[in-house]
Amino acid sequence: MTYATLHYIADPLCGWCYAAAPLVRAARDVAGLDVALHGGGMMAGPNAQPVTPQLRSYVMPHDHRIAELTGQPFGDAYFDGLLRDGTAVFDSAPPTAAALAAEALAGRGLDMFAAMQRAHYVDGKRIAERDVLVDIAADLGLDRAAFAKALDAVDANALMAHFRESRAWLARVGGSGFPTFALEIDGRLERLEPGRYLGQPDAWRDALRERLMAAQATSAAAGDAAALPQCGPDGCAI
Repeated sequence: MTYATLHYIADPLCGWCYAAAPLVRAARDVAGLDVALHGGGMMAGPNAQPVTPQLRSYVMPHDHRIAELTGQPFGDAYFDGLLRDGTAVFDSAPPTAAALAAEALAGRGLDMFAAMQRAHYVDGKRIAERDVLVDIAADLGLDRAAFAKALDAVDANALMAHFRESRAWLARVGGSGFPTFALEIDGRLERLEPGRYLGQPDAWRDALRERLMAAQATSAAAGDAAALPQCGPDGCAI
């Protein structure tokens, strides 16, 4: 069995990362393949945005396209609640810290990331707020007090270091935005272009399995072709 890592460079407020969420779930089913999450900080720090009518008008067409392509659900609480709430702020830093905390606490960073995406896009929750993040973690079965302690332990310096490391990964694999997927086998990195697999997670899972089998037999992996729409490193909260 060849063991490999799928590097997933993403942001919890990136709509195309939500579009790719079924692909991430499928990848986690591939034996011998680890999935490593790298949070990009798309809307962290000065790039955090308050919800405005302009933001809503910008993101909704993208969200409808994502729903058409992938079948990913978007809730009324998101479209008619969160996206109309002028007191809400989209900030990638707290949810990224929450994913890091869940990973440090129980190895469940990817589970936390996916749960925050659902909370945002389906339930219209403010995933930049600490109490909301603690509730999400508790719903996943994580100990509430232990998670809160782990979340508070992710200080600003550690979070900024994580964002810098994720941007370094993005540059290393030649990615231009979020999500970016790169497959690492025996120290060799190859950026994947899974756009053709949007809405087809079973085919994506099979393709990854075939790559691992090919690597085991020939130490080489075949390439994909179709490009996946992306959010830029510093924009596109959809």
